[in-house]
Amino acid sequence: MTDAELNTALYEKMFAEQEQFKDWLLTQPPEKILERSYEYTVREDFLLALEQDDLTRGQIAALLATPTPLDDLFHTYEATETHHMEEVWSCLESLAEYRKAEQAVQEERLNISCKEAIEKAIDGNYRGNSLDAKAAAQEVLDQFGPERVQTVLAATVQDKDWDARFSRENKAWARTVPMPLAVDGANRRSRWLVDSHPGLVNLFVDQVRDLAREREKEKSSVIQQLRQEPTVGKAKAAPPKKREPER
Repeated sequence: MTDAELNTALYEKMFAEQEQFKDWLLTQPPEKILERSYEYTVREDFLLALEQDDLTRGQIAALLATPTPLDDLFHTYEATETHHMEEVWSCLESLAEYRKAEQAVQEERLNISCKEAIEKAIDGNYRGNSLDAKAAAQEVLDQFGPERVQTVLAATVQDKDWDARFSRENKAWARTVPMPLAVDGANRRSRWLVDSHPGLVNLFVDQVRDLAREREKEKSSVIQQLRQEPTVGKAKAAPPKKREPER
C-alpha cells in the first residue's frame, strides 16, 4: 500500500470508531450526552487533523495495530497538560476589554450630547438678562437623567475650580461626584465640559441639584407606598393539590 492509501485506511478506521461512539452517545440520556460532548468534539478534531496532514508509514502502522486508536488518542490528549484554560481566560479578558472600550466610547458620546443639550437649554431659556434655570434644568434632566447631567456639571465645576463665579457649595458638591476615566486611563473630560457663561452654569447647577433631590424624594416615597400597599383584594395562591388516595 502507498503512504496515501495507508493514511486513508487509518482515517477510515478512526471514522468508523467515531460513528460507533456517536451512535452509542445518541442512545444516552441528555445529561450523559452533555457530559461526553467534550470528548466527542476532541475526537472530531483528531479526524479533522488526519484529513489535513499525513503520518509516516511507521506511525500509521502503530495506530492501525491499535484496536481503538481514536479512543486512545482522546485519553492521551486528556492526560496531556494544555493551555486550553489559559486561552479561554485570554479570550474572556479580550472580549471584556473590547466591550468595556465600546461602552466607554458610547458613554463619552452621551456625555458630549448632554453637554451640548445643557448649553442649548441655557441659551434657549435666557431672556431679558435672566435665566429660567428651573425650566432649563428640567428640560435636560428629562432627556438625560440626573446621574449623567450631574456628572457633566460636576466635571465642569471641577475643571473651573479657580473660577469665583461658581459658588463654594457647588465646588464642594462637585468634588464628591466620581468621574469616569477613559479606557486608557486618560482624562478626556475636556470634551464634555459646558462652555456656557460660568455664572449661568452655576445657576443651572443649583437648579439641577434641587430638582435631583426632589426626584429622589419622590422616588423614595413611591417605593415606600408600594411596600405599604394593603393586600386586601389580592387573589390568594391556590393551595397545593391533594393527592388522591391510591386504589
